[in-house]
Amino acid sequence: MKKAIGLDIGGTKIAAGIISEAGELLYRQEVKSDPSDRESMFKQVVTAVEQVLRGTSFSEIEGIGVGVPGKVDRENGIAIFQNNLPWQQFPIAARLQEQFGSIPTTVDNDVYMAAFAEWKAAQGKSNETFVYVTLSTGISCSIIHNGSFLRGAGFAGELGLIPVLSKEGNERLEKIAAGPGIQNIAGVPTKDVFTGFVNGSKEFQSIIDEAANHLAQGLYSISSLIDPHKMVFGGSVIVNNPFLLELIKEKLKTYQISEQQHLLDQMSISTLAQNNGVIGAGLRVFERI
Repeated sequence: MKKAIGLDIGGTKIAAGIISEAGELLYRQEVKSDPSDRESMFKQVVTAVEQVLRGTSFSEIEGIGVGVPGKVDRENGIAIFQNNLPWQQFPIAARLQEQFGSIPTTVDNDVYMAAFAEWKAAQGKSNETFVYVTLSTGISCSIIHNGSFLRGAGFAGELGLIPVLSKEGNERLEKIAAGPGIQNIAGVPTKDVFTGFVNGSKEFQSIIDEAANHLAQGLYSISSLIDPHKMVFGGSVIVNNPFLLELIKEKLKTYQISEQQHLLDQMSISTLAQNNGVIGAGLRVFERI
């Protein structure tokens, strides 16, 4: 059985896994990030790799896939810019190869890694357009069209930057519909807002209803521009509150014309949950797109 290491690196945690070529997560470990400086952060990445390798010979590993936030130089394996890591222009691929030998190393944006795993899990077809949307502390998406990522000039998929109409005027989607945005509007933790919604609080129902409408506006941009065949959602905000998808679909339907509404039946929540980044990173060792 061919195996790879998948790394999903974030500002709060680093998840590492052993992934089979078929996409099975064989073993997983998680360590805390240390974004205090470049080397402290890299040391934690090394720790994550060492921990996940316990019980597995490094000779069995075909390569390492690495998902990092922000802008990435894929050809040279460099983490160019991130909001939550101290790794501007950090040569992550070269540093891992210095640490563990000249093992093949694939580096990409973390959302793209997660999207690849979701595309595989959804049995996406090479002649279709697939969109993965993450709703968490931020909002972003990745598009796979005809079997390849749609990357633009390198910053494609920043759904959270799209301006949408709110009660206060135009706001960027991420500011008012991501986890921190909902928390700022409500004045209480996001999870409490969703709990209040479920329990019938009119105040919190209004906040979540507005957030669903804002998300629908952003998603309508995608629906109109690329008319995708499938759309899968991940990220803690929607994975932990799956009823949000139905609210979004209700709002989205009001914007769409009938020829666009085929998408409503092809919108789903990730079945891979918080493992999609690790699995996608490992799978990209075997298949590069």
